Amino acid sequence: MTRALHAFLLAIRDLASPRARAILAQSLALTLLLLALSGAAIFFSARWALEHWSWLDAATRDLASILAVLGLLAGGWLLFRAVAIIVIGLFADAIVADVEGRHYPAAAARAVDVGWGQNIRLALASLGRLIGGNLLALPLYILLLVTGIGTPILALLVNALLLGRDLEAMVLARHPGRPRFGRSARWPLGLLSAAGFAVPVANLLAPLLSAAMAVHMLHLGDGNKKNDQ
Repeated sequence: MTRALHAFLLAIRDLASPRARAILAQSLALTLLLLALSGAAIFFSARWALEHWSWLDAATRDLASILAVLGLLAGGWLLFRAVAIIVIGLFADAIVADVEGRHYPAAAARAVDVGWGQNIRLALASLGRLIGGNLLALPLYILLLVTGIGTPILALLVNALLLGRDLEAMVLARHPGRPRFGRSARWPLGLLSAAGFAVPVANLLAPLLSAAMAVHMLHLGDGNKKNDQ
């Protein structure tokens, strides 16, 4: 966990770089646009379905409407993460290259370029794991609702596991010959990242922050000297 906290603090500092700010502005704009479009599509689709369920009486339609709204609110965190994964996948190589170029120039010189096609494949694979993992955990989420706190804790743990895997794949794409992260590195990386996604406002920075943290986790783990020049 000490290594993960060190990487987290370095990643926070990386947000101040001009290149990181430019990527952040572009990714935020695209994320908010996709969220707005996705939310509008889901809302109007749900409303259309409710209006055309003529076999439901008025009281049942009202209850279904309330349940749909609650479902949308509860699923908002999942929708945001899904959109953020797609967006960060498009900018992943630029983020990793920026952090490596400034802190680990020797590693940056050895890195391979990751094209748009591979970035999109990585993003889609991450999206598939996100949806699949949370669907598998859905019965437990429902069962733990009675505890009040069990569902969010389990969601944090499930998504920490998924995010650690996603971030590892993202940074290793530029260094295909490198060994995978150990569990002791992947787990705290995913946990800190998932916690960032769960905090309102901070979750807007979480994708970029998590990507930068993953870069530091990779290179701090093998003794590379950080270059702050």
